[in-house]
Amino acid sequence: MKRSTKITSIVLIFFFIIAAVIIARTMIGNHFKKKFSKRPPPGIIVKVVEQKLFQNTIETFGTAVPARIKSFNIEKYEILEPIKFNTKVKKGDVIAKLKNRNITTPFNGIIGKRDFSNDIDVSQSSIVLNLEDTSVLFVDVDIPETFATYVKKGQNADIKFSGNALKKYSGIVESTASRIDTNKRSLPVRIKLNNTNNELLSGSLLEISINYNERNSLSILDTSLIMEGDNVYVYKVDKENTVKKVPVEIGLRKKGIVEIKSGLEDGDTIVAEGLKKTRPNGKIKPIKYGSKQNSSGWGKKKKSTKKENKN
Repeated sequence: MKRSTKITSIVLIFFFIIAAVIIARTMIGNHFKKKFSKRPPPGIIVKVVEQKLFQNTIETFGTAVPARIKSFNIEKYEILEPIKFNTKVKKGDVIAKLKNRNITTPFNGIIGKRDFSNDIDVSQSSIVLNLEDTSVLFVDVDIPETFATYVKKGQNADIKFSGNALKKYSGIVESTASRIDTNKRSLPVRIKLNNTNNELLSGSLLEISINYNERNSLSILDTSLIMEGDNVYVYKVDKENTVKKVPVEIGLRKKGIVEIKSGLEDGDTIVAEGLKKTRPNGKIKPIKYGSKQNSSGWGKKKKSTKKENKN
C-alpha cells in the first residue's frame, strides 16, 4: 500500500513538472510574441497631391540669322585706314575710308568680315565687309507635320544656346508657312528673338522649345509610382495613417514630377519615398516631404562632436 502511494506521488510530481514546463514555455513565447509583434510603424516620407502647370513641348533646332544684313565688296588697295571689325556702329557712321569713297552704315549694327572667294588670289586682294543688325535674330525651324496644328503665330518659345546652357531666352513665333513641305513632311516656322545685348552671335545653333496645351493638373513625385506591367499604382494614406494601394492614370513626366489624370484628388496624401518599407493596409508614421527631418539628411550618420585623441 505504501509502495503504490509512493509511485503515485512520483507520477503526479512528474506530470506537474511537465505541465509547469509547458506553461512556462507558453507564457514566455506569448510574452516575446506580444513584445515583438507590436513594433512601431515605420517612418515614411509622404506628400500632399497638388496642382501644377503642365504643358506639352515641341523641341527642335535652328540657326540664328540677323534681322538685317548688308555686304560691301572692297578691294584691299583702296583702304586708307584700318577697319575696326567686330565693333558696334550707328546709322550714318563711316566704317571704311577708301581712296575714291567712304562707306557709311545704313542702319545700326556690327561690322564683320568674311573672305570674298574660295579662290586664294581673289581672297588675298579683296574682302567682303558685312554689316549685321543682330539686335533681333530669326531662327527658321521645321516642325513635324503631326504637330503643325499646335503651332500658331504669336506663340511663346523658349530658346537655349549650347554655349550657355544655364540661360534661357524668350522668343515668339513670328510666322508659319501656309502649307506643309512635302519633301520634309514638316511645317516651316520662323522664330523671332530679341537680342538687344548682342549676347548671341548670328550663325549660332539654337535649341527651340515651343510650348502648347498649357493646363493645371494634379501632380506627384515620380518616386511615388509603383509600376506593375501596364498598370500604375500609388500608396494613398488615410486619416488613420493606413496605406491603401490605388491605381492611377499618369500623363506627362517632367523633372521628377508626374501628371495625374485620374485616381487621386487634390489634397490627398500619398507615400513619396520608402515604397519598399510600405505594405498595403499597413500603418506608417508619416514624415512630411521637405520637413526638417527629411531636409537635414534623414538616416544619415551624425558627426561626432568629440575631438579625436591624437596618438
